[in-house]
Amino acid sequence: MDRLNAHPTTKVAAITDHNTMDGYTRAKELAKAYPDIVVIPGVEISAQEGEIIVLGAEELPPEPWAVRSITDFARRRGALVVAPHPYRGFGLGALAKTFSLDAIETLNAITSPEANKAAEDLAKSMGLPGVAGSDAHELDELWSVYTEVQASLEVDEILKAVKRGLVRVSHVGKSIRF
Repeated sequence: MDRLNAHPTTKVAAITDHNTMDGYTRAKELAKAYPDIVVIPGVEISAQEGEIIVLGAEELPPEPWAVRSITDFARRRGALVVAPHPYRGFGLGALAKTFSLDAIETLNAITSPEANKAAEDLAKSMGLPGVAGSDAHELDELWSVYTEVQASLEVDEILKAVKRGLVRVSHVGKSIRF
């Protein structure tokens, strides 16, 4: 298997804008010029109970957005459901234990170390893999953290590997500059 590593040789990116697929659509279009770059469809949804990430679906779930209906939507499409920054604003916190999730974001670049540690403990208690997210809102915040995935460069294989826990999160210390 290839070993995907977002640093220093990025091959894969998941764009998870809030409540829209526009960022993914634009990134996918730009990536066409680079056949070795894979863009995973994704979105971070402001559900009633807290924020939730869907990876692998190329469309938004129907509203109203509740975690259970979003999870059902994702399952029907073979997509993954991730609880981002569970112990920071709009995170699910311990409520995450009541949902059928595939992963917990255990390393969020703009979340405190204490909240990331609580997320790591949550993932362990649920038997779920931990993933990383830069949670970038500015260009220079990109890729300060990343998830290394042991999979081929196919979206379905990447998603399966994440679900199986073939991942490792890492912190770069500062953003990778181009």
